[in-house]
Amino acid sequence: MEKGLFGVYLQRLFAMLRLMVFFVFLFSLVFACKSKTKSKPLGKYQNLPLTENVDSIVIYKSKRQMKVYNQSALLKTYKVSLGPKPIGAKHFEGDGKTPEGMYHVDGKNPHSQYHKCLGVSYPSERDRIYARKAGKPTGGDIKIHGLPNGKGALSAIFKAEDWTAGCIALDDQEIDELYLHTEVGIWVNILP
Repeated sequence: MEKGLFGVYLQRLFAMLRLMVFFVFLFSLVFACKSKTKSKPLGKYQNLPLTENVDSIVIYKSKRQMKVYNQSALLKTYKVSLGPKPIGAKHFEGDGKTPEGMYHVDGKNPHSQYHKCLGVSYPSERDRIYARKAGKPTGGDIKIHGLPNGKGALSAIFKAEDWTAGCIALDDQEIDELYLHTEVGIWVNILP
């Protein structure tokens, strides 16, 4: 993962944070007292804790969703952040894209620089052949991970933007939950 690209995106995120804090403050002053209705839940699966082991993961890049399953039964849906160029499949190192295709969880790291992470088996042989024909490196180190260490309190800001270098990001609480219920070897299907 390219640190320079990540640094630029972090600077943009912190600038957005300042703006969002201002607007949240303004919104709360103007509208908080007027609201008399209960807020709607985020969705049928969003707030339910994950209690079963996950045997497959499907990521819908265009929807910014990750759905986790056990024996084809949907367990939970998460909102995710992707690389800064989410349209199209990752082909080369540094392209800012998130891969598309069938992969598997190839490792777990409880001490990641992004809280915790699940490794994704990119590049596949097909990805390597494509990059080799173009004469470029494939890149790698694609993960499903949490937020940068020490930034967990900024979850809402990170969730509002595609900020990774091509990985799939959850907030720290979500990756804790997924990490606990996921084993190495399960399928990860990343769709456009």
